[in-house]
Amino acid sequence: MKKILLLTFIVSICSFRTFAAFSDYFENKTLRIDYVHSGNITEEFYAVDELKEEPIWGGTKTNLTDTFNYGNYKFVAYDKASGKIIFQRNYSSLFAEWRTTEEAKTTTKAFSETVIMPFPKVKVKTEFYSRDKKTNNWIKKFEYNIDPSSYFISHTMKNKCSNFKILYNGDPAKKVDIVIIPDGYTHAQMPKFKKDCEKFAGYLFGASPYKENKDKFNLWGIEIASVDSGPVIPKENKWGNTAVETSFYTFDSERYLMTTENKAIHDIAANAPYDEIIILVNTNKYGGGGIYNFYCTCASDNEYSNYVFTHEFSHNFAGLADEYYTSEVSTEDFYPKDIEPWEPNITTLIHFDKKWKAMMDKNVPIPTPASDQNKNVVGVYEGGGYEAKGVYRPFQDCSMKSISYNNFCPVCKKAIQNMIDFYTK
Repeated sequence: MKKILLLTFIVSICSFRTFAAFSDYFENKTLRIDYVHSGNITEEFYAVDELKEEPIWGGTKTNLTDTFNYGNYKFVAYDKASGKIIFQRNYSSLFAEWRTTEEAKTTTKAFSETVIMPFPKVKVKTEFYSRDKKTNNWIKKFEYNIDPSSYFISHTMKNKCSNFKILYNGDPAKKVDIVIIPDGYTHAQMPKFKKDCEKFAGYLFGASPYKENKDKFNLWGIEIASVDSGPVIPKENKWGNTAVETSFYTFDSERYLMTTENKAIHDIAANAPYDEIIILVNTNKYGGGGIYNFYCTCASDNEYSNYVFTHEFSHNFAGLADEYYTSEVSTEDFYPKDIEPWEPNITTLIHFDKKWKAMMDKNVPIPTPASDQNKNVVGVYEGGGYEAKGVYRPFQDCSMKSISYNNFCPVCKKAIQNMIDFYTK
């Protein structure tokens, strides 16, 4: 009994200290930092655009520093007085992908990006890092000091809308909160959007390991109508006025359905607690997209929407890589063969010990033959990350490789589960 009481006391002390760390440094609302990320294939620049105070902090209050080391970028906030790291998040962006395109070799472009953190009580120094593609090391690119009492921090909600609960399981600080934004739904189509939200919640929680963790999620919908129905399709000369202006043919890839309207996305998302953002696009055309800790999109009414949604959300949420290598993409040399990719489900064998080697039977050869005998064996199968040679995946088939719903391999399931635990434990 004494041991039980002592353990309970220790757990209580640890819980109190964890909570106190948040309350010592942060208020229960959000500081949003909008900035411009510009450059080309060889150069990169950051410039602060705007700081905003938003009324809700939907993220975890315990895991305030990233433990995964994923992403192309890293944001770190320090208590300026003590130099202590008080917040860190890693992420990727559309700009990072654009830098691997042919266009980036000949021109310079600027993209709007956003990082969010709990609103600080103290003055902070923030630092922005980029992952060096040649060495895989983090390189500091920019720093910016923030005084939370500054009257230049905007308090204006530019797109104040109603939210509704699609699924609610409790305190956002202890759940994975997903906000769903409609694009290309007119006012008259808002009832359809709400039905589509229910449908897509069914898709997410019909796939493992999400369905086993349904009680750890909250899903929110935002009621914002578009003037026009459906997304932009440039090749068909279809243009329109929609909430966040999603468009097919991103980087001239027909199925890549994305938007550069970053500030509009975050203005709308601010109407609910969120860890991740989903944009549901009112169309039956096949397409979508997802970027780690950025946002994901999906067509609402395609016959493969269940697969596309869970596939793209897993890019966005768990940092999973594409495992296919036969489809045409607009990026070039996305995974250099002499660098270990940061994504948890592909490898170039440079540092395979840090990937899924521990999940393999010791008798499975590396690389692993894609034979019938190995059909359901965790191994190292050549082909992945848009490359037929030199990049390897952990399973012969998976929802990250082929159009197959509810077919995540054991390695991808573990990566998803690890991320769920990060936000909820």
